[in-house]
Amino acid sequence: MTQALAFPAISAIGSIDAYIGAAKRFPILTEAEEFRLATRFRDENDLEAARQLVLSHLRLVVSIARGYLGYGLPHADLIQEGNIGLMKAVKRFDPQQGVRLVSFAIHWIKAEIHEYVVRNWRLVKLATTKAQRKLFFNLRSMKPGSEALTPAQVDDVAQRLNVKPEEVVEMETRLSGRDVALEAGSEDEEGFAPIAYLEDNRSEPTRVLEARDRDYLHSEGLRAALTELDARSRRIVEARWLSENPATLHDLAAEFGVSAERIRQIEAKAMQKMKTQLLPLTGTA
Repeated sequence: MTQALAFPAISAIGSIDAYIGAAKRFPILTEAEEFRLATRFRDENDLEAARQLVLSHLRLVVSIARGYLGYGLPHADLIQEGNIGLMKAVKRFDPQQGVRLVSFAIHWIKAEIHEYVVRNWRLVKLATTKAQRKLFFNLRSMKPGSEALTPAQVDDVAQRLNVKPEEVVEMETRLSGRDVALEAGSEDEEGFAPIAYLEDNRSEPTRVLEARDRDYLHSEGLRAALTELDARSRRIVEARWLSENPATLHDLAAEFGVSAERIRQIEAKAMQKMKTQLLPLTGTA
């Protein structure tokens, strides 16, 4: 799918600014257009429909990628990784679930960028000055073999690259070091793996308040919103979203003697009404 879509690459456009400008020019899809394209891709494997879905959300990737610039990684690389996540989201998106692609895609975009940052974070931190970056990119090729540099070789490299000998030694040590796994490889190592002692932010006040509000929305708030629906709408929402074995549109269509499309329309209208009821509780405008 990724090769067939062939959406604009940053290298093809020429610069990151030109790419961002191009991404912003692609029109944002309406909910109806998005539903139609996603349905065509899901049911007919229409790659042109998938391409339009991707293009309309490139500006979302640019926006999310901008939030990771503090790690020192190139903005263009972050965007390209986010685009991979966007394509994965389009491939897995189900238009029948009643959510917009933008909400669904955020998870996949961030997941790809997170993986890229973690994969490159150790190397990024090695080189902060221009001289150190030059040392980083040239040290491997300047080493005569896989063995550690001798003091004479260290001095030679330092002189040729205009850095301190101790910087050459430190860079060589880091480049030859091994990455540390986040999780333990066996039960005996569990207490010493980073995952065992990383900071736990669950008791941070903001998170506590957010969790409390979320719990309320999932209980009293949801129950109050459901009571505002008529019996048929409430039955459809509960069967589709609150049941351990969710009913399909066709199941409910047979139950009420109407078409599956009619059930989808009733569901969408009910969900919008519930959203309106819940917005004041979330503090969202």
